[in-house]
Amino acid sequence: MQPSSPTQCTIAAFKQKQTGSQNSYTVLAYYHLTALDDPQNEVREHKKFFQTLDVKARIYLSTQGINGQMSIASDQAKTYMDWLSSKPAFYGVEFKLQPCNEHVFPRLTVKVRKELVALGQQVSMDERGEYLSPKEWRCALEAEGDKIVLDVRNDYEWKVGHFEGAELFSCQTFKDFTHSVVELKKKIDAKKTKVLMYCTGGIRCELFSALLKQEGIDQVYQLHGGVIRYGEEEKTKHWLGKLFVFDDRLAVNVSGDESAQVIGKCHHCQTAAESYYNCANMDCNELFLCCPTCLAAFQGCCQKKCECAARVRPYELSHKPFRRRYHYAKMTKGEGE
Repeated sequence: MQPSSPTQCTIAAFKQKQTGSQNSYTVLAYYHLTALDDPQNEVREHKKFFQTLDVKARIYLSTQGINGQMSIASDQAKTYMDWLSSKPAFYGVEFKLQPCNEHVFPRLTVKVRKELVALGQQVSMDERGEYLSPKEWRCALEAEGDKIVLDVRNDYEWKVGHFEGAELFSCQTFKDFTHSVVELKKKIDAKKTKVLMYCTGGIRCELFSALLKQEGIDQVYQLHGGVIRYGEEEKTKHWLGKLFVFDDRLAVNVSGDESAQVIGKCHHCQTAAESYYNCANMDCNELFLCCPTCLAAFQGCCQKKCECAARVRPYELSHKPFRRRYHYAKMTKGEGE
């Protein structure tokens, strides 16, 4: 009897958890680092394959491989996973699945990028840090010894949730990375300190762990599958707050419906807050944490001067995150009263 493929194992486990669920969509997060000679052809094949599916996504392809996130009708998720896994270049791709009741992306975007993670620097993937499974990661966090835990996400991701004892190692470019690694070397023994690195889904760690090793840091470990996989298997152990995600949900519990301690603070009043909003000023669009009281007081804006800007979304109308434009019908006098 042939062993089950990674895709079959993933979808089987997901279905078991979802027995009796009313969610009609599934969020897929995945990446696969592999050499692609013609990423533009993969874009064409993806778009053709998606023509008959109920899917919205943000998928990037490059000569380095693929990095994708999508919301897809739950009864079609396996169709896509099997199709992608059947391609020789993507065999063994690992999917992380979460349930939802609506699409969480505004449109279907599939395109070529020069880099899957924009660094502006070539990275030798042969130098990647050693994988730790979620269980191994938990044990490493609990173990005594010389170690440091690095969060390589953005600061706005960090603010709403992170691992206990972790330090933010945020960097958007290779220039930022160079500065950060100089500071890191001042705090640790580059030969003896265990560097435990994590991100949302794992792809940033693949690159940053390799860069750290190239910079002479010997013991580098990465959380395999990122925080998403950790939440599936280890729940909220040693995790504080929520997990920031790059879709309409913005922040989710790392372990399904299991509640989490609120560690975020309102941008305005500094009280506990875990909901992100984009500033109602369309020319600002700043992403910020806000409590319900301040959201109303500032009319959905991140600061008072944004309330008087030329293009401000009406506060009484809801707005989705990460939208560059916002279309709404101008209300005539007397409407809505």
